[in-house]
Amino acid sequence: MRTLSPIVLAALLPGAAFAEQHTEAKPVDRGPPNAEYEPAFPEQEMAPQLEATEVAIETFAENLERPWGIAPLPDGSYLVTERPGRLRHVSARGEVHEPISGLPEIDAREQGGLLDVTLSPDFGSDRMVYFTYAKPVDGGVATAAARGMLTEDMTALENVEDIFVQGPPSDAPMHYGSRITFDGEGRVFITTGEHFTDEYRKMAQELDNTYGKVVRLNPDGSVPEDNPFVGQDGEDAIWSYGHRNIQGAAIQPATGDYWTIEHGPAGGDELNRPEAGKNYGWPEVSYGIRYDGAPIGTGEPRAEGMEEPVYFWDPVIAPGGMAFYEGDAFEGWEGDLIIASLSPGEVVRLDFDEEGLVVGEEALAGGNGRVRDVEIAEDGTVLFLIDSEAGAILRMSPKS
Repeated sequence: MRTLSPIVLAALLPGAAFAEQHTEAKPVDRGPPNAEYEPAFPEQEMAPQLEATEVAIETFAENLERPWGIAPLPDGSYLVTERPGRLRHVSARGEVHEPISGLPEIDAREQGGLLDVTLSPDFGSDRMVYFTYAKPVDGGVATAAARGMLTEDMTALENVEDIFVQGPPSDAPMHYGSRITFDGEGRVFITTGEHFTDEYRKMAQELDNTYGKVVRLNPDGSVPEDNPFVGQDGEDAIWSYGHRNIQGAAIQPATGDYWTIEHGPAGGDELNRPEAGKNYGWPEVSYGIRYDGAPIGTGEPRAEGMEEPVYFWDPVIAPGGMAFYEGDAFEGWEGDLIIASLSPGEVVRLDFDEEGLVVGEEALAGGNGRVRDVEIAEDGTVLFLIDSEAGAILRMSPKS
């Protein structure tokens, strides 16, 4: 397992601080790294393993095909997307109902399909549901976000309309992103991918498209006037750029900050806190390498003018959705970040210090399959989606 060399640590941490860092608990063991890049600061990777939490896992709902996103409803039930193109209502007892009607045409090839789902902040009065999906368009496919009104009996979406369609079209049905997240201030963030291939990935560095970007909009799809590139050459909707494939996003309750997590190549999964107008490096720099072992971009992990991730993984965890923990079920977890991992397939917990640096990591619920999304239930237990043909929602609670 890779560790920072004593020389590097000594340069970064003087005296007693170096001694303490050098003797602390070992990180989670996920095998050998793909690359050999040193972090920019000690807390950027391989945080000490947290004391193990004893958990119990039970099945909450089953008979779901490739579940991708989950959103809680006010009555304790849930909306769940299935990637082949179905939106389901799942009762508070875990009963899976027939598909909700009214969805647009969806392209479910490769990594495409029906993706994330969330509720309007005013759902109690407007009953609006927001979702993302792979949209077939002239010339290919695109990440799209739409909204529609959920009927009182929860069987249909009405008056469905797109609020965002990624441009230009792509002929590669890969790397769509995408999470849709309200910021608490009347704006909505939508994450995208860069469609994977060399032809497209370079577009993550260009401002005339929405590949590899965080997009920020008003709920009706209009562009906020304070977006960083409004009035400049390029796409007004862009919030940040230089991303690869962002499949997790969450608002931190304690601060209101917006966080994302994105897939790296071989190594280099990144946890970021995207800020307006900033460049997060892909594909010029990365803490990972190509799947064939060749370097990415410049072959360097960082460059001037490009933002450092708060944290990265090598080997990867292949991140899905994430949520900040709020609840009473797990003692000491308040404010921790709970992340879905597709590979090796687990629920990851990160602990932060007061400066927002990662100071501890734990891997939980391994061996249950590819974890695509997580949701904190009202009672503080953790629901997580198993992404498979015979998919399910599992519940994680403290072991009594």
